[in-house]
Amino acid sequence: MELKEAIYARRAVRAYHPKVLPKEAVESLLQASVQAPSAMNQQPWAFVVIQGAELLRQFSERAKASLLESMDSHSPLHEYADTLRNPDFDIFYGAGTLIVICAKSAGSNAAEDCCLAAQNLMLAACDVGLGSCPIGFARPWLNRPEVKEELGIPSDYTPIFPVIVGYPKGEWPPVARHAPQVLAWITSANYTLSA
Repeated sequence: MELKEAIYARRAVRAYHPKVLPKEAVESLLQASVQAPSAMNQQPWAFVVIQGAELLRQFSERAKASLLESMDSHSPLHEYADTLRNPDFDIFYGAGTLIVICAKSAGSNAAEDCCLAAQNLMLAACDVGLGSCPIGFARPWLNRPEVKEELGIPSDYTPIFPVIVGYPKGEWPPVARHAPQVLAWITSANYTLSA
């Protein structure tokens, strides 16, 4: 698949076969991920790989309970409260593999760099016919100190980008995108330096 084709074909897939990705496939995605640019080439990312649809289903229940427990009525997530209370809703959508991209605390723009690594990972997954989806609902739970300790994430690392990867169920059509909003287009011909 050409890069431009992968950019336009990538979708947030929200239904998966529970099959776990082979280790070699995960390693290939991680290798693509670390090819991302990073500020001052600090490469501030580290990864946690969690596999098993049933294990992820258990983690989903824990993450939902944590979100509901900490949510107040002013939270932007409040509109999802009923969804999070639904016992049939799995925040990992039945996927068998979750990759959590974590940022090392020392580093300039580490969170942004981890997001660049995540984009590489998702495009690489699309290239080989896999689905992926960022899971923002998981991030607050993953950042709880006791959960970080349970998953082997050092206290000075921050889970930034949880993303499920796996074998999609069905086809995922394109989602309409807004045209780019260009706030300004400045050239030397139309710009005067201020004093």
